[in-house]
This record gives sequence, structure tokens and C-alpha cells, in this order.
Amino acid sequence: MKRYLNLLVLPAVLLAIWLLLNDSLSPGQIALGAILAVLLSWAASALRPLRSSPKHLATALRLIVHVAIDITKSNIAVARIVWLGRRAHATPGFIKIPLRIRDAHGLAALACIVTYTPGTVWSDYSDDDGLLTLHVLDLKDEEAWFQTIQQRYERPLMEIFE
Repeated sequence: MKRYLNLLVLPAVLLAIWLLLNDSLSPGQIALGAILAVLLSWAASALRPLRSSPKHLATALRLIVHVAIDITKSNIAVARIVWLGRRAHATPGFIKIPLRIRDAHGLAALACIVTYTPGTVWSDYSDDDGLLTLHVLDLKDEEAWFQTIQQRYERPLMEIFE
């Protein structure tokens, strides 16, 4: 029963968005929206063969709070570097961080977290040895980056996705 309810979530959301965008509850708009919602849901299912089942909602919420705090701190640090220029003494560099996470959804979430954080760029990931190459705008303490990526981000993502 739960499987069938999950199949109806995307069409219901698409239908609701269709009706809101058209600002109409006429029978014609409902019928057209329902047909489009079912067809688009069916087409989208073929694009996503790998399914995910996240667990531990509390861990996910804590991770979201940590990421929001880190993004805010990073915005301030990058603004400081941009405003001060050479006086900021920024030391950009690359760092290789070994990762234990193998779930594709967890790696994608980690890539988003790193990319959303100003001053960091996900440069490369080797699937063979699990090495993440990260470019950091101000790389003064490599051990702090190891701790941040492995403990603050990777560990909760492993709890959520693996």
C-alpha cells in the first residue's frame, strides 16, 4: 500500500503546481493537469533508476543546521579575503581527503555541500581509492579540513544514506 502512495506523490505535486500556476480549478484544467502530471511522472521515473531511502531524519536536520552555519562563516571569511586583498594573506591550495562514503546519493549531497560553501570547490573524486580533491581558497590548516569534511559532513551522510 505504501508503495502505491509513493507513486502518487509526484503526480499530485505536479497537479497542484499546474493548478496554482493556471489559477484555475475548472474541470478542463484539472483534467489537463492530471494527464500532464501522470505523463511527466512516468517519463521522470525512467530518468532515475537508482532509488534512495534516507534514514535518520534528526541527523539530516542537524546536518542542515551545520551546513547553514558553515556557509555563513565561509561567506564572511571569503568577503574578508576579497575586501582585504593581499593583506588577508590567503593561501589557496588543493587537498586530498580520503572518503569512506560510497553511496551515490551521499556523495552527491557532499558535493553539493562543498560546492555551496564559498571558498571551496569539489575538484575531483577518484572512485577507485575514494580520494576527494578539494580546492580551498584559504588552506592554512589541512587537519581542520580533514575533520570538517570527514566528521562534520561525511559521517552524518553515511548515517543518513548507508
